[in-house]
Amino acid sequence: MLNQPLQPFDPSALFAKLNFFGTLSESTIVIWALYAVFAFWALYTLVAIYHWLKYSHASWVAFPAIAVHLFVSLAIISYALYGNVPFLTSYL
Repeated sequence: MLNQPLQPFDPSALFAKLNFFGTLSESTIVIWALYAVFAFWALYTLVAIYHWLKYSHASWVAFPAIAVHLFVSLAIISYALYGNVPFLTSYL
């Protein structure tokens, strides 16, 4: 390879070699990867909420904290997946 000129990195060429199904695009893979991340987040959040409510001695503090956490996380997830936050657009 020393006799060939350097080529800039092209992720679409690499993706074309890895695309076995023929119908996938980069955006589809990114969206499904985000869905997988957010599914893991949802499971982790449910376990954390369960443990916080079960083993916390100040559980009344947990309710508003959990509500704020879920609201902010929903806004971040909505923005990451769809590019906007429909329930906050009137405030922005």
